[in-house]
Amino acid sequence: MPEILPALYLSLKVALIATAINLVLGTLAGYLLARKRFIGRELLDTILVLPMVLPPTVMGYYLLVLLGKQGSIGKWLGDTFGINLIFTWQGAVIAAVVVTFPLITKPARAAFEDIAPNLEKMATVFGASRRQIFFNVTLPLAWRGILAGVLLAFARALGEFGATLMVAGSIPNETQTLSIAVYEAVQAGDDALANKLVIIISLVCITMLLSATALAKWKRRG
Repeated sequence: MPEILPALYLSLKVALIATAINLVLGTLAGYLLARKRFIGRELLDTILVLPMVLPPTVMGYYLLVLLGKQGSIGKWLGDTFGINLIFTWQGAVIAAVVVTFPLITKPARAAFEDIAPNLEKMATVFGASRRQIFFNVTLPLAWRGILAGVLLAFARALGEFGATLMVAGSIPNETQTLSIAVYEAVQAGDDALANKLVIIISLVCITMLLSATALAKWKRRG
């Protein structure tokens, strides 16, 4: 357990923070794509979904180019605030946010599109503001679909490997997540440790998937 706990703690921290960020950003993006009509909407949707289909190492390379010391964002952060995100746990969070973003955005968009527009129009007739309609009508009707996406995103963030390895590296007790620890254990020939780590990741992911499936069935019944 002393070998497992640091990686488990870091993985949970990264996954929770990344999922919380995407809960806000992904929900807003899903609402924007579902409710607004503008030029380039489907192109934007395609770009936002790219992390789901691109190899994680490719996403990791893009992040290195952007966040590295000579990258457009990384150089600005370093020169302005003295912040370096490469080979840090914060870099792992950013990698997890980017990779799991579509897993919340797509279900959120579908959930918002399933809501009958008449329900929101009725609230407008009764004098509700846009903010009140969103929080009191739209969001309560879409929360099941959003929550299903959140569970999937958390499981994916917990097991993220390629982009995290390229951006955060594999520094024990600092940036080594569970999935990277599995890779290191296999490389070192420590099958016992690898088996323990794999079981932990598998159990958490199975739990998340079962929960998402149950929510989807509940949504259909509702």
